[in-house]
Formats: sequence, C-alpha cells, structure tokens
Amino acid sequence: MPSILIKSAQLVNEGKVFTADVYVNHGRIEMIAEEINHPADQVIDAKGLHLLPGLIDDQVHFREPGLTHKGDIWHESRAAVAGGTTSFMEMPNTVPNTLTQKLLQDKFDIAADTSLANYSFFMGAANDNIDEVLKTNPRDVCGIKIFMGSSTGNMLVDNEATLEKIFAQAPTLIAVHCEDEETVQRNLAAFKEKYGEENLDATMHPLIRSEEACYLSSSKAVALAKKHGARLHVLHISTAKETQLFDHTIPLAEKKITAEACVHHLWFSDKDYVTKGNLIKWNPAVKTEADRDGILKALLDGHIDVIATDHAPHTADEKAQPYLQAPSGGPLVQHALQALLDLVKAGKLTLEQLVQKSAHNTATLFQIESRGYLREGYWADLVLVDLNRPYTVEKSNILSKCGWSPFEGHTFSSTIVHTLVSGNVAYSDGKIVEVGTGHRLLFNR
Repeated sequence: MPSILIKSAQLVNEGKVFTADVYVNHGRIEMIAEEINHPADQVIDAKGLHLLPGLIDDQVHFREPGLTHKGDIWHESRAAVAGGTTSFMEMPNTVPNTLTQKLLQDKFDIAADTSLANYSFFMGAANDNIDEVLKTNPRDVCGIKIFMGSSTGNMLVDNEATLEKIFAQAPTLIAVHCEDEETVQRNLAAFKEKYGEENLDATMHPLIRSEEACYLSSSKAVALAKKHGARLHVLHISTAKETQLFDHTIPLAEKKITAEACVHHLWFSDKDYVTKGNLIKWNPAVKTEADRDGILKALLDGHIDVIATDHAPHTADEKAQPYLQAPSGGPLVQHALQALLDLVKAGKLTLEQLVQKSAHNTATLFQIESRGYLREGYWADLVLVDLNRPYTVEKSNILSKCGWSPFEGHTFSSTIVHTLVSGNVAYSDGKIVEVGTGHRLLFNR
C-alpha cells in the first residue's frame, strides 16, 4: 500500500479544529504532527481544506442481492465514497431477505469482491428464524435488525413471543425500525374512505404514517429493552415526541438504549412534499418543521446519538407511480456530508458536532475497531473537504445506480475533494479511483 503524506490540513477531531500534517502508512495513520517531512509515495497539499474522519453510515439499503435494478454494492459504495462516507452497515430487506447465516455470509462475499467502502451487514429477524438470529457473531457482524413496522420488503416482526425472545436473548446490538403497523393501517383505511384511493398523495404520508404510529412502536421497543436489559438502537427518529424516550445524561459508551437521526429528517419537512412529492417519501415519514427542529435539538443535546442516511434507492419510474404504489426510500449517501456541511454553514451545528455525530459516535456506539477518529494507529478512513467550493447536484455527477437524487439541482456550499478508505485514495477531484475493495468492519465486543 502506498504511503501518503497530507500536508497543512485543518483537522476536525474530538472536539477540536487544528492545523496538522498526517502521515499514512500501511493503511493506517502513523503520525499526526504540526509538521511531518517523511518521504511518501504520494503527497497531498491540503492547505485550505478540512480533514475529517470518514463518515460511518449505520443504515443503508444497497439492494443486493435481488433488487439490483435499483442499486447494488458496487454502485452504492462508490456513491458513498464520493460523498465522504468510508464505512457502511447494510440492512437485510434484500431478496431473499437476510434471514440465515448463509445468506448473511453471501452478502459479505459480494462486498469483499465489489465494495469500495468498508462494510458490515445486519442479520435480519423474522417471526420464525430465532435460531439463526442467535448464531450472529458480535465480533464481525454489526447487529440484528428488526422491522417493528412494515416497510420496503415487508419483514414485519409482529409475533409478541418472538419479540420477547429476541430482546431477551440477542447476542449483540438490536437495531429497530419503529412504526406501529395497526395504527398505520387504520390511518390508511380512514384516508382511503375519506378521499378515495385515487386521490391520496405524498402530502398525506406523514399523517398516515403518523407521529402516534412512531411513538407507540418506539416506546414499545424501549420498554422491551429495559425489561430484558437488551442493547437497543432505534433507527431514523422522525418525531420530536420520540426524542424524549432516550437518556442524555450518561456517556454514550455506557448507554444501552441509543437513537439515530437521518439526514432527510434533518433537512426536509412536510412543506417539501408539495414540490418533491414521492421523491421524499420515506418510512418513517418526513414530518413537520417542529419535528425537524426537535430532532436537531435532540441530536445536539445527546438524546439522539448518531446521524445516518437510510440510503434506499428506487428507480425514477418506480418513484413516478401514484402515491400508494410508489415505494418509500431514496438515495442519500453521496450527498449526506454536503447536506450536513450546509447545516453547519447555516449555524445549526458545528463542524465538531458533525464529526462527533457522524463518525466518532457511530464508532463508539457500535464499538467499531480502530475507525471513526483521527488517531495514530487507526485505519486511515479520511475525507478532505473544501468548505468554500460550491457543488451542484446534476444527473451527470450522481453515482447511485438509480441515477436521481432528491437534491438534484441544489447547489451545496462545499465539495468533497479526496476520500481515503483504509489508507487508499478511493476518490479524488471528482473521480473514483479503483484501488481494490474496502475492509470488513470488526467490533470490539
């Protein structure tokens, strides 16, 4: 592996911003110092640029196997790296659903051959695969995923005895999608009766998949975790009300119940359905401006611990269908960092907070080995950004296989200049550098 010397960067790390050189050798950060003059195979002049630890996205849907007309690990991992995300954790609602250890290993094998980013995959839970779930290895698998609400792929776990058993016996972290299915279906029936099925549209999505549906399910998951002492991580919080279910008074490393916010819930509100329609149809739904503000507040005060994307591509044709037929989800991983940097520019969070919530905390929460920080001895997962170079999202620069973005036409205030994955330059000045594959994530459990 080539040695790389990064000169005169503004490092953002562990609550500080400071100028330093960084020397990368054998894939790891060997030295961080005010000035380094070691010979290196490659020297990167980073004057005027900010150096961040690569983002770690704990919730993506890369669609492989079985749904590769929407996306695949090859395309989506390149979109991630182009956006400064160096590691991802992918969800089990592929086809077939990842419900056996064999199917889980199949996904790791695909990633080992094709993923430019570092990777891990969640083991899926269903009503009838508890024996397979309990075989999950905490050391090299990020966690177990439960859909406590149906979404794309319908892996709903609604058997109470199964839920109790998983929460009581799971050998590792449990990540949950929380929406109360009975409430969603009741709301949907009421809207169909009132307006007629053909008259429903995306503006009704946050009312059908409502605050009540989210809170009922999230509070149930939290209660189960407390009852059984489980390690619970609640994904994509979409309401201000839910944020109060989580503790912000203890250090993250000591928490047994944690929560995630997603970029779309920090960026969009229900007012955007008028112009974006199904393009911002996610489960759980983008809700009110008050919810968006409440999620940001909870992120900053520690009720919510990490930021992710829930990157979930569908084709443009699928999204163009009528509201009820259009699937939920959209591509976000390529532009997540730039969206967050725009929030920094707007004064809604600091660079230090962005790094904490999208890299440091994710590494701590999942106990990821030697990643997520700019530290000597850690893997060199790095992103260099120019905070003063605007970047416009266009079809021509979208790398997700689906070929569209809810940010299309938007000009971000910053540009991703270089991304290093496990010590290799994998993206540079607008171009992917084919340097092999990322590494399988390991966990200190």
